[in-house]
Amino acid sequence: MEATWRWTMITAIAPVAWGSNYYVTREFLPADAALWGAAIRALPAGLLLLLIARSVPRGAWWWRSALLGAMNVGAFFALIYLAAQRLPTSIASTIMAASPVALMLMAWAIVAERPRLVPLAGAAIGIAGVATMLLGGGGAVDALGVAASVTAMLMSATGYVLAKRWSGEVELLASTSWQLVAGGLLLLVPAALVEGAPPALDAQAALGFTYVTVIATAVAYVAWFGGLRHLPASTVGLVGLLNPVTGVLLGTLLAGELLSWRQAVGIALVLVGILVGRSGSPLATLRRSARIPMAVRRRAFTG
Repeated sequence: MEATWRWTMITAIAPVAWGSNYYVTREFLPADAALWGAAIRALPAGLLLLLIARSVPRGAWWWRSALLGAMNVGAFFALIYLAAQRLPTSIASTIMAASPVALMLMAWAIVAERPRLVPLAGAAIGIAGVATMLLGGGGAVDALGVAASVTAMLMSATGYVLAKRWSGEVELLASTSWQLVAGGLLLLVPAALVEGAPPALDAQAALGFTYVTVIATAVAYVAWFGGLRHLPASTVGLVGLLNPVTGVLLGTLLAGELLSWRQAVGIALVLVGILVGRSGSPLATLRRSARIPMAVRRRAFTG
């Protein structure tokens, strides 16, 4: 149980870091260069981890790395960019908040992790919290934007579960680095075609990209894929709901944005949803701990 909670806390590093990426991107990184930003974020992070891992793909891991790199990084970032261009942020983020359910269903189909009622209930509460926190401002709903957002959610959920399925075959740092390098390389061509030359970076942007590359990508993806190795997909998906919560809280604390009552209620619902979804494990532990003294008493009596 202690190891489970430790890996839950490690996994939480990823959505918290990704949530902080909103603030860093808005405050420090060049505007209108989302694809180059994603490429500059992913490729150096992958190369950094590759230097540490000192391992290259072998055999089936060449195509697996390319596939996972596309699903979890390259094509995923491109679809998120398209969704951000065509949808209000609140709607795009709320669609992505359904990813815990998608992750549970994909895990059921691919690795036979049958979704349980308690995590599904927690996911429903968490999604309601994200919707409460972000919706309400109106805005047009574009069909292509919705399709891009839903496709990104389903594709990443499938990619994460495939990474979980194959995780026992290679080291964590190696497989994470291969995915990031493949995804970063995949982004270079569309970035050049859509956005032209790479953006010029001043000292502030360079500092921002350093944080995004090292913390919000390299460290975050290692924590995320480490969680997928050691935890049920349902737990990882629920922890991922900390992403929009972090974005809202950092906007309030660092950017001077006002925290509305709707956002406060939404954050509370997300946290309740995570706790509810995780409650199966603590309850099981309490039951086991309640049985231990009885077993000890039986041994003492019979001995």
